[in-house]
Order: sequence, then structure tokens, then C-alpha cells
Amino acid sequence: MQKQDWMSVFQEEINVPFEGWNFSRLTETGRMQEAPLSWNYASVVRQRMRGIQSLLDMGTGGGELLSKLQPLPSKTFATEGYLPNVEVARANLEPLGVQVISLDGDDELPLPDQSMDLIINRHESYLPSEVYRLLRPEGIFITQQVGGKDNQKLNQLLDAPVPTDYLHWDLTFATNQLKEAGFSILEQKEEEAFTRFYDVGAIVYYLKAIEWQIHDFSIERYADQLVSLHYHLQNAGYVDIPTHRFIIVAQTRPKTVKK
Repeated sequence: MQKQDWMSVFQEEINVPFEGWNFSRLTETGRMQEAPLSWNYASVVRQRMRGIQSLLDMGTGGGELLSKLQPLPSKTFATEGYLPNVEVARANLEPLGVQVISLDGDDELPLPDQSMDLIINRHESYLPSEVYRLLRPEGIFITQQVGGKDNQKLNQLLDAPVPTDYLHWDLTFATNQLKEAGFSILEQKEEEAFTRFYDVGAIVYYLKAIEWQIHDFSIERYADQLVSLHYHLQNAGYVDIPTHRFIIVAQTRPKTVKK
């Protein structure tokens, strides 16, 4: 195939709608595979859901994961800041009794003080003091985060600038922030794994979704690099992109007992 033919293939991936936070187009066809971590976020959350009365899922995406954590507490809320995902989340979650809150930013969450038993957060930004405000005494915060070294090889393979704004974002930095906000750290782990891609079209689709990784990404701008990467994949069969993840389980202070 000529360069213009591959551009047509790449354009097909750009044109495919992406909604919620759903990569099934790639994962269910085996075009992208994520290496497992030593923990499972959903399992960690389920262990902490026993007996709770209230739950907040920050950055729910399209509600894909939260909907699989049933049965949910009677008071369950979800926030989402990406407008196209909000209606997807509402369609998935409101039939389950979940109130979906559309918001811009995480500095102020429209919920009362000390109203949550458990707050969960997968790959979403958060303000430690605001999370602390919402949790009841001895409430639990669980977050899995994407570290600052994530996916840098994609930038290198395409000769794109490596983002530097979040290079500091790792387990040590995050736990220190939470401790300063008043949390005790119950569990913590950090790992580098990888995502394996088998074709360049899958990488194009992925980069369209994670638009912050290469800010100026377009198939026209990176056409030569994409075609070159395609021929590399033809020979190698796949490419592994290192990922960076960490998970924290934190708890607020117990209620002070007056003498």
C-alpha cells in the first residue's frame, strides 16, 4: 500500500466515534492488550464497599466500571467533567439509581461535608482537601492514577514532544499530598507495565482518545512517522508501550471523642 492508502486507513480510525471510556473496539478484537498489574482496582473497591451507605465515583466516564460494581449503596453519586460522556453516564447509571453530576474541574464538588463513606477515583484528577471534606470520619478514598511517565514511548516513536507537566506525578508525590490534607495511607502500590499494540490504526484510535498525550496529534501532521511505524510493526508484529500506574487507599481521621 502507498502512503495515501495508509492515510485512508488511519482516517477510518479517526472517524470512528469514541464515547464513554470504552476501548472495546481495540481490546475485544485483540488489537490492543494491557499487561495486568499486581492489583485489580475493581476488586480493591469491592472489598471496601461492604456495609457502606454512600459512594461517590469521581470521573465515571460513561459509567462503565461503576455499573459493574452492583449492588450499589442507596446514595451513590458519580461526577464527569467531559461533556460528551455525561449523557452516556446518565443513560447507564440513572436506571441504577445513581445521580450523575456534570462538572467542570474538581476544586468544588456539589455535595455536603462529611456525606460520603467511600470515594473512588480511577484516572481522574482530584483535590485532596475537597475529597477530605466530603468523607465522613474514617471514610475511605481509593484512587488509581496514571503516573507522569506513562506512554512516553508513543511520543518518542512519533518524534513528538514528550509532555513534561506531570513528570512529578507519582506515588510519593500523591501520598505526600494526601497526608498533608489529613489522610492516613492504608495501602499503596506503584508499577510500570505496558500496553501492546498490533497495528498502527489501533495506535491512531488510542491517541485520538488520550488527546493530552500528543497535543498536536493529527494523521496529517504525523503521516510519515505513522507509516514508518506501520512498517516496523509489520516486521516486529507488535510494539510495547510502557505504562505507569499507582494505587492508593487512604482514610480520614477517626471522630474525636470528647471527654
